Amino acid sequence: MLGQIERGESSPTVVRLWNIANGFELPLSYFLTDLAQKLPAKTSINKLENSEQDIHILTLFPYDALTKIEVFQITLDPQRSHISEPHNTGVVEHIIAVDGTMEYFLTLAHAGIEQEWHILKQGESVKFNANQQHGYRNMTGKPVTIHNIISYPQA
Repeated sequence: MLGQIERGESSPTVVRLWNIANGFELPLSYFLTDLAQKLPAKTSINKLENSEQDIHILTLFPYDALTKIEVFQITLDPQRSHISEPHNTGVVEHIIAVDGTMEYFLTLAHAGIEQEWHILKQGESVKFNANQQHGYRNMTGKPVTIHNIISYPQA
């Protein structure tokens, strides 16, 4: 798969890129932008969509080695969901609902707790350890936009 991506024969999905990033212990934005490059906020270079094109990710701030964070703007289309597999230990996600109401879940498999969806309204935020399966969904009739701040453990 990596060879196909390198040769331009295949485009990775959001899930595939997360898996590759986790495997190499790299931030997701490592694959999206040149870290030294300053990009206008809305260029095709720093946008990523999954194969179903129901989640749209825009890099607002690529990974910063000093602060160990990266910031994304995520738009989820109406009546769609996105499930994310666990990230590496120590990774923390901060979600801020910017426009609309969305739902999220966390699966605490080690604690025997089933997934339960929680509502996050515009202006509200949540922080969680991302080393568990988690997901986002939009059960409304219009797109929902969130800011996703991901912090990585200190090296």
